Amino acid sequence: MSIPENKKQLLAAMTKNWDALQKKLSLVPAEQAYITQLDGHVSGTQMSVANLVSYLIGWGEQVLYWHQQERAGQNIDFPASGYKWNELGKLAQKYYADYASITCWSALLEKHADTHRKLLELVESYSDDALYGIPWYNTWTRGRMIQFNTASPYKNAATRLNALVKK
Repeated sequence: MSIPENKKQLLAAMTKNWDALQKKLSLVPAEQAYITQLDGHVSGTQMSVANLVSYLIGWGEQVLYWHQQERAGQNIDFPASGYKWNELGKLAQKYYADYASITCWSALLEKHADTHRKLLELVESYSDDALYGIPWYNTWTRGRMIQFNTASPYKNAATRLNALVKK
């Protein structure tokens, strides 16, 4: 699928990549979800599937928070408070820690699904012009920033799970 250029394409990419990811996640037994067995988001580190899902939740919640900040008339702190774009590995590890208290696999997956639903609602709340008509962050449109942090990481996560679910 090419890079979305409008609301309909963005929703389609989010849904398609979400569905593909869910198929892979459904193959991960709960007893394996918290075992460190995947390459982490920082070179030389390892993570669990639960960490991977936590990372996706973290980015989804971050996108929602950006919009909450905007609605409140606050400056948006990209990518997140206390982090710079060249510190995304550290931010990934923060997201792992943020959801580490959710030790029930089905509860973590439900949190992920809830975040995804909120992201779809967010996209639905904007027009094509608001999503793709004007730059929102530097040269990036709102739609592109949402896609960077939803559809793209969903696809990447599904790819990361390929080797694990084929075992």
